[in-house]
Amino acid sequence: MLARILTPGGRTPLFPTLPNHATFRPMTQITSPDGTPVSRFAFGTMQFGGRADEAESRAMFEAALQAGITHFDTAHVYTDGASETLLGRFAAPQRERLVIATKAGYIGGAGRDNVLKTFDISRQRLDMDMVDILYLHRFDPDTDLRETLDTLAGLRDAGHIRYIGLSNFAAWQVMKAACIGMEFDLPVGIIQPMYSLVKRQSEVELLPMCAAEGINVAPYSPLGGGLLTGKYAQGGSGRLTEDDRYAARYGQDWMHEAAKGLCAMADEVGVAPATLAVAWAARHPANPMPILSARSSKQLAPSLAALEFTMDDALYDRLTALTPTPPPATDRIEEA
Repeated sequence: MLARILTPGGRTPLFPTLPNHATFRPMTQITSPDGTPVSRFAFGTMQFGGRADEAESRAMFEAALQAGITHFDTAHVYTDGASETLLGRFAAPQRERLVIATKAGYIGGAGRDNVLKTFDISRQRLDMDMVDILYLHRFDPDTDLRETLDTLAGLRDAGHIRYIGLSNFAAWQVMKAACIGMEFDLPVGIIQPMYSLVKRQSEVELLPMCAAEGINVAPYSPLGGGLLTGKYAQGGSGRLTEDDRYAARYGQDWMHEAAKGLCAMADEVGVAPATLAVAWAARHPANPMPILSARSSKQLAPSLAALEFTMDDALYDRLTALTPTPPPATDRIEEA
């Protein structure tokens, strides 16, 4: 049964009936090897061995563990392999209670040979024979998806992966994978889209799809590349000043105005802007598990604080109203 859930701006996208935020349960229950349930948030290790040296990377890993995070995310292409190597080293003493995810296919396509070759390298770096989640890092239009899923099913059957994930896929691509995956008894366990207060396209189809189909969702960049921390308004530096791609991604004036509005509300309620930004991303009815990341443990702390922050409906609605609600997938705004 579907019910309309009112959103700021007057539009009412469709979501499955969810009496409250905590009642959504995915069809695939992701757990660690020893059965520990996946944590409410994830930690992304994209900075390990890059902007964060080994000591700072370890400090962030330990801070995430102490906060209750058991879900750690990396990728074959992160920091030329240093991310996987460091994560494997840090995770080893507690491997059985952790959910470890990596990704394949960002470079070289999602064909059988490339997936097997790069994933074998990833396992060597991690020093793990088995990885809990293997994502396809992006959709490959030049490879038959059946070949890719057959390859992942083989890895699953060999005991090298437990769940499959899809990163940066459109909703139709996810559902195509889900349909083909039925041939191999291989459900899509989790997806990883971009999602933040200034990047809300996932609300149109991806998040409603996850809620309707019981798919876990772990969105990345809940801080909008650092924009929603307020540091750029104060003349700070980071991805938006150092990377042309991020500058373009978050370069629109309304995004920066929204960041100022979020900072003002953070001052009002007495928390860091990052805490509000992460809590907002986690508050969607599809029950997203935001992927936190940072360059240092000090920078990470406000995001971890979102684990203990309770956002009521009124604050959620005020924050949501700072940015445009995307039109429904049918684009029939007059019917919303």
